Amino acid sequence: ALVGGKGGGRPDMAQGGGSEPGKLDEALAQVAPWLAGQLQ
Repeated sequence: ALVGGKGGGRPDMAQGGGSEPGKLDEALAQVAPWLAGQLQ
């Protein structure tokens, strides 16, 4: 994970965190292109 992420949760609730929050903008910028590729 780009931000050093970890996650967990239950089937009805999830949570996550990361040890490198300074990279959050970079990680979020990659979401739309990745999602577009998944939907093709």
